[in-house]
Amino acid sequence: MAGLAALSRVRVVLSRPSHPGNIGAAARAMKTMGLAQLYLVAPKAFPHAEADARASGALDVLQNAKVCDSFAEALEGTVMAAALTSRQRDLCAPPRWLPEAADELLATAQLGAVAVVFGNETFGLTNEEAALCQRTVMIPANPEYASLNLGAAVQVIAWELRRQALAGNLRALPQTLGEPATHEEVERLVAHFEQAMIGSGFLDPEKPRRLIPRLRRLFGRAGLEREEVAILRGALSSLERKI
Repeated sequence: MAGLAALSRVRVVLSRPSHPGNIGAAARAMKTMGLAQLYLVAPKAFPHAEADARASGALDVLQNAKVCDSFAEALEGTVMAAALTSRQRDLCAPPRWLPEAADELLATAQLGAVAVVFGNETFGLTNEEAALCQRTVMIPANPEYASLNLGAAVQVIAWELRRQALAGNLRALPQTLGEPATHEEVERLVAHFEQAMIGSGFLDPEKPRRLIPRLRRLFGRAGLEREEVAILRGALSSLERKI
């Protein structure tokens, strides 16, 4: 089934989780909904006996979890990342409600790996982390008290992804759609633009304003293909030689 195949390309990223029990709870939530790829960014305590206990029968998800030193490392190879948030983030993509975001994630997962990203239990994601994600997603919780435990938030999102996958009505992709650029390819393009703009005098590194975050948001909204990234970088290289 195409929907379940798409689920296999969804990774759950927990950034800087502070409580090992929440890591175990997230692993259990994932396994009940058929998700298996768990990425942990700088966890405070892992491996840990409490994580194992809370995972219950999902020890395999914990044992196969990838521990990353940086947020960027956790997104390597993804073609789309969605950051869970409870509020509008400055210079990030406008938030989408979970059903719409899940629909897009599953459609994109037909082309490559996608990530659903969760922040620290106390502070959530930093603005810088959220800005590295092409989408932001909100759970339609009670606006008077929208705070969800990390394990519960993972469960809600994993359930919605599985519900839509089992419905079998994945959004059709345009026939002309090329291979999407990965996170690291787009980040190299952003770095190349920054280098070229500094070299040309367009960007003052001492007063960068908000140009680079806006550029990253533009590329995230555009959904660049690998060939498009190559074209843009080739044009930048040519302009740099002229300069």
